[in-house]
Amino acid sequence: MGCEDLGWEKILEIMLGEAEKRRAPVLELKFENPFQHLIFALMSSRTRDENTAKAAKKLFSRIKTAEELKNLPVSEIEEEIKSVGFYRIKARRIREVSEIISNEYGGEIPSEFDKLVKLPGIGRKTANVILTAMGKPAIAVDTHVHRISNRMGFVRTDKPEKTEKKLKQLVPEEFWRKLNRAFVGYGQTVCKPLKPLCSECKFNKCCPKVGV
Repeated sequence: MGCEDLGWEKILEIMLGEAEKRRAPVLELKFENPFQHLIFALMSSRTRDENTAKAAKKLFSRIKTAEELKNLPVSEIEEEIKSVGFYRIKARRIREVSEIISNEYGGEIPSEFDKLVKLPGIGRKTANVILTAMGKPAIAVDTHVHRISNRMGFVRTDKPEKTEKKLKQLVPEEFWRKLNRAFVGYGQTVCKPLKPLCSECKFNKCCPKVGV
């Protein structure tokens, strides 16, 4: 039996349950609006999850909206997000995106994929994260989703874009919005990139790559 035979509702339920029990960093953060999701995603590139979470908590304790962030000096943004990699570059990018959203979109995040990916630093994965936060059906494929999908045998793909396309064919649309959060939480705590906890994994009887 493959893990997919469990059904997607059960798979996501198990992953989220384990992630919550093990206090996955992705579940610790509480965003107040899609804009905060966007800023978090900009900070997360090439940075450990726990460091991104630390910076986000610090920054979001001060700002809630694009209008507030665009008025914050870059030097202050740098100070707030020092725990993330390339924080100086990201501080300028965060300020730039905040100005565009505030000035061109009246402070509201655009809800169309094509408009989102035109924002500086926003790629396909981030755009899908934002759409999910806005209540729209989307699957955001980051390193955790791509790795676990291939490791557990749901897909056989070499690029996140291909993983997204295949998952959309496999997973009922009603579960799309839950998938990223569940996979990321499980990837942070159990199905880790290195030294996954296969002996503790709830899927070790159906996963074809236990110990990989």
